[in-house]
Amino acid sequence: MANYETIKLEKGLYTTGKSFTDALETLDPSENYIGTPLEGLDAFQRQLKRFDIHVSGRGSDMVEKFFKTSDSAALFPEYISRAVWQGIEENDLLSKLVATVTDIEGLDYRTITSNMSDADKTLNPVAEGAAIPETSVSTKENLVTLHKRGRMLVASYEALRFQRLDLFTVTLRQIGAHIAKTRLADAIGVLMNGDGNDNAITETGVATAGTLTYADLVDFWNLFDPFTLNAIIASPSMMAAMLKLSELRDGAAGLNFHATGNLVTPFGAELMKSGAVSSGKLIGLDSKCALEQVQVGGVLTEFDKLIDRQLERAAITTTYGFAKIYEDASKALTL
Repeated sequence: MANYETIKLEKGLYTTGKSFTDALETLDPSENYIGTPLEGLDAFQRQLKRFDIHVSGRGSDMVEKFFKTSDSAALFPEYISRAVWQGIEENDLLSKLVATVTDIEGLDYRTITSNMSDADKTLNPVAEGAAIPETSVSTKENLVTLHKRGRMLVASYEALRFQRLDLFTVTLRQIGAHIAKTRLADAIGVLMNGDGNDNAITETGVATAGTLTYADLVDFWNLFDPFTLNAIIASPSMMAAMLKLSELRDGAAGLNFHATGNLVTPFGAELMKSGAVSSGKLIGLDSKCALEQVQVGGVLTEFDKLIDRQLERAAITTTYGFAKIYEDASKALTL
């Protein structure tokens, strides 16, 4: 059984093709700690315990605690990545729109498509000896556009060494929040404008320009058959217009909204608000089959600079892109 207290930590764990934690898990599997006081901790958390580093709470340590030894310094980039990822998850709306996440290792990716006619969506009886109808699946003409987003962390070790990790984590979570909002904006851009394969969204206007009615929402919901309208992301002005509809201001809906901030809708779709959606517009989609997220790894940090140079300037980045799966699984409604 591997002992987490004797593992040699080095920069090479960041270059194995796995995440730092996955590389650690290979050396020190969590399954070995089932039934022990360390059960429930992953390999990285066991290393924090090994060096007695507390990254959160009133008793959190100072930044300099990571740099007491060369081994503990190797944990610092992973701490930063996790703090940034925490900020992404706290501000996450994207996962409610994405049907699948595809991890790739290169920078070129071509997704598949299957654009079916109305006849293709109906499985009629097949007579004896007759050919079975076909569904064609092919790769798209253009590659998925990947974006590299991130921030440069600029600070000296001397400036931060006596700062509490809990406070430093707040700054890192804000970087994650900015990444989350930018990724959402990129996803909305692909939903609206397409992924470069001539598949921009179909837009529908309300019956009376500038005025949203309950009937407009019902007609919009009805456009999705055979897909299911289960997610709506709206601009702030469109969200306000929906909240003001008398049909959505009944007692139960009002109590739920005031208690949780979640709007009850007559068609069961999850409602989200984002300034990335153009004013007076909402996007409806079947989140089970509308959008694919493509990513190259997770949150990446420049570990050499963080370990050897003790901060100075280090990039925190994430590389990703989006592709539409079924073109008709998303539509837009405009005032």
